[in-house]
Amino acid sequence: MRPNNILVTGGAGFIGVNFVKMLLREEKNVTVVNYDLLTYAGNLASLEDVMDNPRHVFVRGDICDRESVSVALKKYSIDGIINFAAESHVDRSITGPEIFVDTNIKGTLNLLQCAREYGVKRFLQVSTDEVYGSLGKEGMFTESSPITPNSPYSASKASADHMVRAFHHTFGLDAVITRCSNNYGPFQFPEKMVPLCINNARLDKPIPVYGDGMQVRDWLYVEDHCSAIWAVFRNAEAGSIYNVGGCNEKPNIELVKTILSILGKPESLITYVKDRPGHDRRYAIDASKIMKDFGWKPSVSFEQGMEKTVKWYVDNLQWLERLTSGEYRKYYDSMYKDREIKS
Repeated sequence: MRPNNILVTGGAGFIGVNFVKMLLREEKNVTVVNYDLLTYAGNLASLEDVMDNPRHVFVRGDICDRESVSVALKKYSIDGIINFAAESHVDRSITGPEIFVDTNIKGTLNLLQCAREYGVKRFLQVSTDEVYGSLGKEGMFTESSPITPNSPYSASKASADHMVRAFHHTFGLDAVITRCSNNYGPFQFPEKMVPLCINNARLDKPIPVYGDGMQVRDWLYVEDHCSAIWAVFRNAEAGSIYNVGGCNEKPNIELVKTILSILGKPESLITYVKDRPGHDRRYAIDASKIMKDFGWKPSVSFEQGMEKTVKWYVDNLQWLERLTSGEYRKYYDSMYKDREIKS
């Protein structure tokens, strides 16, 4: 597939920003229409260096707004959609699941209906390994693993995936799905584990770690994820699903200790807090399908990626500090203020 006018929804969020920058840097024949509502996690400051690029158009809009999406598709002759737009934080889905249903399910349905109506050539849904549920000590998620989501967030993403599949099967829409492991890297909103840890550590503040910290995740550097999405978008057969993983299974506590070591901070900053309700114990991705079909593989090791990520946040404190005040401070306090485990 070689669509030239791409609607990137959620392109002011963490992964979307990195993807937009990659496309503008590497694909000279592609025009990006960046469609984002600019909720708390969307940040135009992350796009300052591309806002004047003639191949980048920013449109503020809601994927749930049928008219707004339709106008964008018609005005810019969109022939491909890549959907990053989503509510994505598990903790927020536990305290307020309604917005996850609205954005992640209803919003995706609206995009699919518009894509079908306006003849979009390809639709790619960016999903998550969390739709598969939790693993035991052995095994890995494959593309044929059962869908058994355990949080309101993952349930909403699983529902969206099923809708994408249904539109392909029922209406013949050319649609594909990617499911990634935990991303980290530049421009990630500091509610997520890696930037939260970096920010607290640099300020010598306690670092909250859920439960015993032995929850295992596969860590994927965001730029590797972006290259995988583009490979699937360009080359996959309609109806395909591809897992994207970093081949870096790490317990959460090991990740925290790695960041502390890079920053030269003591492990005494670690503060164990009451675990998240229904916290999945282990995720692991089998990414052999995308490696075999397209020759994709992670190019950044866990150690390299963490060094690069920590350096980016330290070098971009103004960007970070603009986000870690006001409403974020209220949210952080509501999540962690009363969760410390008392000995």
